[in-house]
Amino acid sequence: MILENYIDKLVNLLAEYAPKVVSALLVLVIGLWIIKRIAFIANKAFEKKELDVSLRTFLKSLISIGLKVILIVTVAGMMGIGTASFVTILGAAGLAVGLALQGSLSNFAGGVLLLIFKPYKVGDVIEAQGQTGEVKEIQIFNTIVLTGDQKTVIFPNGALSNGTIINYSKNGTLRADIQISVSVENDINKVKILIKEVLEANKLILKTQEALIIVGKMAEGALIINIKPYCLHDRVATVSSDVNEAIKLSFEKNKIKLPVPSMKVYNS
Repeated sequence: MILENYIDKLVNLLAEYAPKVVSALLVLVIGLWIIKRIAFIANKAFEKKELDVSLRTFLKSLISIGLKVILIVTVAGMMGIGTASFVTILGAAGLAVGLALQGSLSNFAGGVLLLIFKPYKVGDVIEAQGQTGEVKEIQIFNTIVLTGDQKTVIFPNGALSNGTIINYSKNGTLRADIQISVSVENDINKVKILIKEVLEANKLILKTQEALIIVGKMAEGALIINIKPYCLHDRVATVSSDVNEAIKLSFEKNKIKLPVPSMKVYNS
């Protein structure tokens, strides 16, 4: 009699929970397959967007893990397991981790934005937060830059994504700004012709964009001339140096007078 009661209870339990267990297992199997497909499609979309490899891998894992957590909670609910406390524990743990890693999460979010929108890439020369250098590495939390004097600067991505970034390499070309002074006694047309000859002879200056020669203000017997040729972004310093040297030699050869510094004498 007792055995029959146990058997009846077991049959009743099976009749009650078997459909739930079978349904839950079916949802679990189908859900895992769907999650795998979603992660695969998302990864393909990231590849088309040409996202960084490290970012693609991280986002794919984040999507997969997040969907799996949702799936497990759903399956547990289908089997009659209380999920309210489980979700509460997850939420509390997430809040605690978020507060503990607030700065790191800000840098992570900044790194994701930088890798998605690409204001710069590895090899670009940028200026940010008072530092100028070549981008050597873009990590999830930091960007590593090598300055001209070989200093390694590590920028937190959070600050970079919220600050001003000057990218000297974005367009491929830059304008050099060169300023010289000549005496007001010179023939200005002759001076401009000599400068044009120097610019045309320089092979590093791009001929696709017209170099500007702007006559500026006069001050104490000196005439300021601004010269603005275009060149590749990594040749600005070389072009500026070459043009200054060539103009000096040309002026000496053609007897162009330079301004004479004035000296004021005060009687005590």
